[in-house]
Amino acid sequence: MLLHVHPDNPNARNIKIIVECLQAGGIIIYPTDTVYALGCDITQPKAIDKLARLKHIDPKKANFSFICYDLSHLSDYAKSVDTPIFRMLKKALPGPYTFILPASRMVPRMLKTKKDTVGIRVPDNLICRTIVKELGNPIMSTTLPIEDYVEEYTDPEIIYEKFGNQVDIVVDGGPGGVEFSTVVDCTGPEPELIREGIGSFEAIT
Repeated sequence: MLLHVHPDNPNARNIKIIVECLQAGGIIIYPTDTVYALGCDITQPKAIDKLARLKHIDPKKANFSFICYDLSHLSDYAKSVDTPIFRMLKKALPGPYTFILPASRMVPRMLKTKKDTVGIRVPDNLICRTIVKELGNPIMSTTLPIEDYVEEYTDPEIIYEKFGNQVDIVVDGGPGGVEFSTVVDCTGPEPELIREGIGSFEAIT
């Protein structure tokens, strides 16, 4: 299903359809503040398994991110962070950043990496944040199973043509981007830049 959702004023009925799909173990493709992404409900093991198979990866080895509505979910899924790190998160989010943090016990066991970390994202995109808010817990998110993010993958209709038969809903929230989030590892003594993306590392450190 290709479902249109207005980027500035998400239609409550369509958001409800998406949330119910996720709660039933469905997989969606949805817009973020960077690229379109694959997502499922983190509380649905079968959906996590299916999503990992779509990407041909082991869930424990995958670089999945948790898409959160705001930093209120932080204490649920990440161990307590010190004040300088929290200030940096507050400064950067919502925005095109992924922060790697020590995982808490609330992170589903099948998603725990050997390093016991979790990637936290709060995209500056009203559609995905509204979905998460209505769902009541984060969405597990990963990039689409494609090699290169070329211009055509900014178009939800083309994404639907290519992946519509592999997922339950493709959320059309208008054109997406082709660049990724900036990844910052916050598990060491100092924040470390892992991947340079749209977000400026210098601006938040």
